Amino acid sequence: MPPSPPFSFQLHHVDSDCRARRSTFVTPHGPVEMPAFMPVGTLGTVKGLEIEQVRGTGTQMILGNTYHLTLRPGEKVVESLGGLHGFCGWDGPILTDSGGFQLFSLAHRTEISEKQAVFRSHIDGRLLEISPERAIEIQESLGADVAMVLDHVVELPNCPEAIRDASERTVR
Repeated sequence: MPPSPPFSFQLHHVDSDCRARRSTFVTPHGPVEMPAFMPVGTLGTVKGLEIEQVRGTGTQMILGNTYHLTLRPGEKVVESLGGLHGFCGWDGPILTDSGGFQLFSLAHRTEISEKQAVFRSHIDGRLLEISPERAIEIQESLGADVAMVLDHVVELPNCPEAIRDASERTVR
């Protein structure tokens, strides 16, 4: 029997009234029954829980934060320890965000151009440059199963032009 593909998606049911879907998303580190609860392990840990406790909740996928992990301990440190899976002891699927939310939450410390976002670290003030390509490179170093694109998140409500500009930058 040939090996199964590393990623697959199977739709099980679509509700006829509201279009809600029940599905299974298969990653190299296992399946995720969707919809799913995905706890945030910003720095490779879900605050207040040991990894066995996270497993005990029935969680199938956790989320890591590219911006925060790049600042500390650094994506190369995480990579040298077996990626996020080895770093945090989680053998299931991991999704990493791109740092896009920090474009919103750290807007006062960030300069955005067409090519990249330049953050001033909230920890020590050093500059961190993240382009769309660099965001993916970092997430690959972290060993994510699912990597998110660098999205330009803006405050809402906002003027239509700012929303359009951020949305189009994300797509580009």
